[in-house]
Amino acid sequence: MIEAVVFDVDFTIAKPGPDLGPEGYRRLGERFGLDLDPSRYEEARRGAIATLERHPELDHDEHDWVAFTERIIQGMGGAGDTYACALEMTRAWEHADHFELYDDVLPVLDELRARDLKLGLLSNTGRDLDVFVAHHGIEVDAILTSRIHGKAKPHEAIFRAMLEKLDVAPAAAVMVGDSPDDDFAGARAVGMSAWLVDRDERFPEHPNRLADLRGLSSALGLVRESR
Repeated sequence: MIEAVVFDVDFTIAKPGPDLGPEGYRRLGERFGLDLDPSRYEEARRGAIATLERHPELDHDEHDWVAFTERIIQGMGGAGDTYACALEMTRAWEHADHFELYDDVLPVLDELRARDLKLGLLSNTGRDLDVFVAHHGIEVDAILTSRIHGKAKPHEAIFRAMLEKLDVAPAAAVMVGDSPDDDFAGARAVGMSAWLVDRDERFPEHPNRLADLRGLSSALGLVRESR
């Protein structure tokens, strides 16, 4: 029996708003004397993900995300004081009002809560998710970030800490996120079930793939398909 569903945040239930997207980078770059090309953003972000260096013990480290953002800026053509620009953009990611919920989020969360399931948010972020849920009108039972816990996904300790907060056994909890490594593999390693939300069709062959959250209840066996 499923008792709890845990969600990742960024690119699972929330997407960056305009200030954090290609044009936001361009505008911010101008303040630092950088000429950033918005058309190069997607390629630059993919390159930054591919070269992201994590702490060897998966400790939460804000400098990792500044370095990640700086690679995006450089990939967009930034040359000059890219670090200061990256630091400012990283700080912009801490504001709840810079994010938008996907259209499917609130209806799905309402449906899960109507079935008396506990809900949690588990994120590798430095943002204050208490402010985030209040701003977006989300009701959850537990929140945990890598900044608060100290370890980042996919470290087993942060998943176990979330399970303790929800007071559920691993086998009774499901993780839903957009990262095959951080969310899916990390959850499975502690005995949780997991589903991968692949909104951009990056992992079409993944066995537990969801195109969005609309199919989650069916995937969890909470609704029966009509014949």
